[in-house]
Amino acid sequence: MGLLSNRVQRESLKPGDHIYSWRAVYIYAHHGIYVGDDKVIHFTRRGQEVGTGTVLDVLLISSGPTRSHQPCSTCTPPEEGQGVMSSCLNCFLSGGVLYRFEYAVTPALFIAKARGGTCTLAVSDPDDVVVHRAKYLLENGFGCYNVFKNNCEDFAIYCKTGLLVVEQGAIGQSGQAVSIIGGPLAAVLSTPLRLVTTNVYGMAATAVAVYCASRYAADIGMRRDVVKMSAEDMTRRLATGLLQVVEPQISATPARESPLLLTQ
Repeated sequence: MGLLSNRVQRESLKPGDHIYSWRAVYIYAHHGIYVGDDKVIHFTRRGQEVGTGTVLDVLLISSGPTRSHQPCSTCTPPEEGQGVMSSCLNCFLSGGVLYRFEYAVTPALFIAKARGGTCTLAVSDPDDVVVHRAKYLLENGFGCYNVFKNNCEDFAIYCKTGLLVVEQGAIGQSGQAVSIIGGPLAAVLSTPLRLVTTNVYGMAATAVAVYCASRYAADIGMRRDVVKMSAEDMTRRLATGLLQVVEPQISATPARESPLLLTQ
């Protein structure tokens, strides 16, 4: 792996790896946890899910494994999936290229990878802990899917770190969701600089700087509004209503969508 690509070969995978594959002409990536024996546990739009209510529901429908004319003999049929599901690596990739999500990257490398959803400053937990979380959530669920507030990347990051956001109205932890909204938002926030300079290059550089700063602040490894929570405690809180997906808050700051949040 390097600055330009996180592409890896299947032979290099080990249980506990956070992997992903791009969908819909690189608009969106589908994320999961490799658990060994050619199996990936991932959170999908199949089964119990909540969409965005926008055209993105159509654009991002390919975020889950595509249906095959020849049913896979080792995977659960998509119609029987209930959010978190296990698939073979081939079904997970759906013909795409295999990439591995990077953890504990340096700030310089994080900023250099301008596309969100490929790396994080956060440190991963041991592989056996990651696999345990993924397998536990396969049996007990990860709440309702929402592309901006509780998606496949949020699931994989939680499995790797055990971290959940605890405050409402904050930037979401999903890097690719931040990227989707962050670019246009950065352009809007940099617009007032037209009063200072009319140089198009200066304004573009400022928009990029605002975008990078918002990505950096949104990263789960930089946030202070997170709590470490076991999978067992998380699912118990989901079942009792103490943990839920809340609506994103609108503010003038570079805030975005909120994933699973702990209610007080």
